[in-house]
Order: sequence, then structure tokens, then C-alpha cells
Amino acid sequence: MKFIDGKMLKMMVISASNNLYNHYPEVDALNVFPVPDGDTGMNMNLTMTSGMKEVCNRTDDDLYQIARTFSRGLLMGARGNSGVITSQIFRGFAESLENKSKMDAVDLAEAFNNGRKVAYKAVIKPVEGTILTVIRESSEKLINEVNSKMSIEDAFDILLKEARESLERTPNLLPVLKEVGVVDSGGAGLIKILEGMQSAILGEVIERNEATAVDTKGSAQVAAEGEEEEFGYCTEFILRLGPDTVKKAFNKNRFTSVLGAHGNSLVVVQDDDIVKVHVHTIKPGDIFNYAQQFGEFVKLKCENMTEQHNEILFNEAQKNGPHMAASEVKKAALAAPKEVNKEPAKEFAIIATSSGKGIDDFFKQVGVEFIVSGGQTMNPSTNDFLSMVEKANAKHVFILPNNGNIIMAANQAKDVLDGKVDVRVIPTKTIMQGIVCAMNFNPDLNSDVNEKAMIEAIDTVKSGQITYAIKDTEVNGVKVKKDEYMAIVNTKDIISCHKNKFDALKHLLKAMVDEDSSVITILLGEDVATEKDCEKVRKYAEKEFEDCDLDIRIGNQPVYSFIVGIE
Repeated sequence: MKFIDGKMLKMMVISASNNLYNHYPEVDALNVFPVPDGDTGMNMNLTMTSGMKEVCNRTDDDLYQIARTFSRGLLMGARGNSGVITSQIFRGFAESLENKSKMDAVDLAEAFNNGRKVAYKAVIKPVEGTILTVIRESSEKLINEVNSKMSIEDAFDILLKEARESLERTPNLLPVLKEVGVVDSGGAGLIKILEGMQSAILGEVIERNEATAVDTKGSAQVAAEGEEEEFGYCTEFILRLGPDTVKKAFNKNRFTSVLGAHGNSLVVVQDDDIVKVHVHTIKPGDIFNYAQQFGEFVKLKCENMTEQHNEILFNEAQKNGPHMAASEVKKAALAAPKEVNKEPAKEFAIIATSSGKGIDDFFKQVGVEFIVSGGQTMNPSTNDFLSMVEKANAKHVFILPNNGNIIMAANQAKDVLDGKVDVRVIPTKTIMQGIVCAMNFNPDLNSDVNEKAMIEAIDTVKSGQITYAIKDTEVNGVKVKKDEYMAIVNTKDIISCHKNKFDALKHLLKAMVDEDSSVITILLGEDVATEKDCEKVRKYAEKEFEDCDLDIRIGNQPVYSFIVGIE
């Protein structure tokens, strides 16, 4: 093959997205830190799916426009640092194709090389031994060896071969990878993307294992086709888990992540062996088939929201003009401009990322009006922040990401707005940093003064957390055993591992509280969200740290049994 045109690029994008979807649990498993989260594989999967959907909605075969559309879809759906970096790689890729109707091997090399440049610029402090290294070394190898007579297949062989070798070298560049014995997860995700692209070039577009994204003739069919209207099926069911001898072992976090990739408005509640689910999806059959692997249904309900919507429109038509067909009303409704927010913009708004009703309430108590759901188990996307900024309707907006893996997506939302709204991203990496920053906001002061005060407030609080380990490993000399509880200071410093979560909390508090400490805040997670647990923690803290003020409350957060803040 001498050239890639727009039609082939579509197939490459679809194949790449599907290949990553099929392998994202393997990418997740490479995460160095043994915390139960949805991290790299899931973030890159959701980012790629967002880009693929946009490409599949195009009916033309314009190479540059398809590349631009893919880039835009990635940008809006980007989650986590790995997702944002992926979006930047293909942003640079698309920029290089301007005014081109097809690309040869040289164009392909220049596109990936430009993607490498844009990705590096997007990261304030690039770290080698990561996805950045893999795209840099592979694109440089290709740009150095490509020539105008080279076929696309040969060019991709060079790119992918070097990418794989680069990935294998990542542990030599990043000591923590070598210590744990894994390669970089972001780089591994990029390999899956490139492998999917190569497969399409070789004539085999990869399909999704659970939801086919391409038919046998190769025409695009998005798994969530029609989702842009936010209709589909309101799907609810109650599932009785097990028995283990017949059904697959159930993991709530993984179950929730998979369902989240197939729909929205998701709620998953587990009580012993009973799981209740609510989700809006285009393909309820896929949801039911997946869920039945873990148990049997007690109750099922599935309603077509599109039909319900049409009925509402028809009823409105009868009021306003009985001879107007419902289909005509629907067309008019979709064509009509959305109602513009006529309320004057307020001066300030604070947006915080939060997970858990108790934490949501805490933020609201300290002046945060707008909450973006997300955190360790599901990072919000760039578009999630853009939607919330629009909803806030304020001249000056402060965003508290409260997770190091969310800061880049928040900053990308700021860049998309390009000064239309004064957005300040305060680089909070923990919930407690976000709480303290919100407390330091003063509506009587201007944005510059508030930004300075909030950033300075980050260093006034020490953060810690207790969560269970998902694998046996050793980090910084601490032996970690699967299913035991880790005491973590800040976000990455594991100081001990215990069989009992309360013992882990005690060790964490003793390590964090010193003579300068005055306030101890402890948020109880959903696995310890009872008044009895709360009283148990309170009695211990009052006895051991009598000179400190205590604020102990139920946070309802997933993943972390306890979140601790020391001021």
C-alpha cells in the first residue's frame, strides 16, 4: 500500500479503538501502584472510544477532516494523564495532515513525529520511561528511516517494532517500574492502539469482543449508535450473584467500569449477594449478557426512552397544532436552537471533583456549588469539566481536580475555552487539599488573590488514605499483600500494610500527626459507613490525640476505607 486515504484512516481508528477495548484490563494490570482503580487502561479506552464515535459519525472520506474529528473527539473525552497525552499525540498527528487528501509513508512518519512534539509540549515536566518515551523513540526511528518509495506496511513495521522495543526499555528509565517488574502501562496502551491501526492496514479491522463496532463488510457502526441524542433504553435489573462454582467471581469496581463504557446515568448498588443496576444504554442486550455471567436476574425492566420522548413531543404537538405529526415535531425540536442561559453570569464559581455523597456534602458546606463526579475509580473527562463550567455560568471559575491524574484533563478544558471564561485550575491532588483550598476562598477578593491563597493552602494539609491492595508487590521496601490494607501518605508513599483496616488507620495517624498538628479530619468510606465505625474511630482519636480538634464524618467514598487530613 502506497497511500492512506480518509476511508482507510477511519478503519484504522476503529480497529485501534476496538483493540484497546479488548485489552484494556491487561493494561490496567500493569499499573505500578497496587490500588484498586480504573486507571490507565480504562482511561485510554474511554478516550479512544470517544474519538472513534466522532469519526464514525462522519459520512465523508476527507483525510484531514477525519483526523481532526478524531483529535477533537479524543480531546473532549480525554480522561486521566494517559488519556490526555493520547489526545495530544493525535492532535499533532492531525495538524500534520492539513491540506492533504492522502498520506504516504513520509507523511505518516511526519504525522507521528509531530504528534510526539505536541504531546511533549503538553506535559509540564515530561517523565521518561512512559508513553512519551515510546512515542518519541518510535516516531524518531521512523522519521530517520523512511523514504518516499517505502510502503505504508513497511513504515508501520518500523514504527511498531521500535515502539515495542521502547516499551521493553521503560523499566530501565523509571526505577519504580523495575522495582515492581512491569513495563509502563501508558506505553502498553499505545502499543495496542498502534497494533489495531496496523491490523486495519493489513486488511483486518479488529472487532470488539463484546460489542461489535464494525460489520463484516467494514462499514462503521458505533456500539453506542444514536447516543448523541441521549436516548436509548432505560435499563434496570436486580442480580443475585453466584454461586461461584457456576458463575464468574464478581468485582464491583470492574463490573461498574465495564457497564460505564456501555452507557451513562449508571448506578450500581451491592448488598451482600444482591446487585441493583440502573443504566441508560443503546444496547441493553449487551448489558444483560455481561451481567448474567455473575449471577441470575431477580427482576428486569427495560424501557425505550426514545419512544417515550416521541410520545411527549406528540402530546405537545396536539396542544400546539393537532395536525402536526410527532416526527415533524421531533425534527423541529432537534433543529431548534437550545435555550440560551439568560441569567447574568455570577462573579465566582468553584468546581470540585468528588466521589461519595458524604464528600459531596462536605464540599457544599465549604462553599463548592458544583460537583464533578469522579476520582480514583473513574476519572472525569475534559468534556465533563466543560459542561460544568457552562452550568456554573460564572465570570471566574476555580477547578479543584483533587487527584493528580485529573489535573491534565481540567487544564485541557481550560485550554479549550481559550479565555472565554476565566478558569483557574488549582493543582489539588487529594480530597483534603481540595477541602482546605475551598475553605480559603474569599468572594470579597479578586481572582488573582484567591488563586494565590488557594495554591498556598495546598501545603497546609497533609493527606493520607487507607485502601486494600489488588496484588502482591513491594514498593519502597514495604511488602504489600493482596487484599490487605495499605497505609498511604500523600498519594503514593506506602508506609505499611495490615490485615485489618483499623490497624492500618492507627499506624497512618501515628505517622502523620506531630506536635504542629492541630486539626484531624477523617472521612469514612462506603465499607465503614456506619455510626458504630465512626464512634470506634472517634474514641481512638480522642484518646491518642487529645490536643487536636477532630472532624470525623462519613464520606461514602469507594476504594478508600479512610481518607485522612492533618492540618
